[in-house]
Amino acid sequence: MSAQQVVPTPGTRRLQILVAICSLVFAVGSALHNFAVVDTQLVEDMMRMAGVSHPVAAAAGFTAGFRVVGTVYIIGNALGVLALWSRARWLWWLLLAVNATQALGFAVIPGEMWAAASGRYGVAGVLPSAITDGGAVILTLVMLITAVKCRTVWAQRGLRRA
Repeated sequence: MSAQQVVPTPGTRRLQILVAICSLVFAVGSALHNFAVVDTQLVEDMMRMAGVSHPVAAAAGFTAGFRVVGTVYIIGNALGVLALWSRARWLWWLLLAVNATQALGFAVIPGEMWAAASGRYGVAGVLPSAITDGGAVILTLVMLITAVKCRTVWAQRGLRRA
């Protein structure tokens, strides 16, 4: 049986820095969207637009759940800063999962949320989430492409030894 040893490539450090910077930007963007843009009133407006029969009653619970999920993404993104010091496999896979699922924000967040945020704040209401979700699409693709190209995580090269 042979074990695989990995060695850094010229792209390894660049990928670590890219992931750390994006993670920091995405953590800030997620925090802004989660706590500065979205509040109970905005969720009520969103629910009215969606035709919910009792938006005032449903908004508090939806907002709390939304904030729990948002906080998970803030923490997940913040962990990405560890990429500056670590090339651990678990960290790469965690960050890939965080970014791949965050990239689905455009599809998962109801369109009425975008409309309500845009109506209240203009572009500033959708910008934090657009940057985090759109950036997560790009970062996920970069991570996957480097993994396929190098056949291991963090843009490293695998060496076989007996």
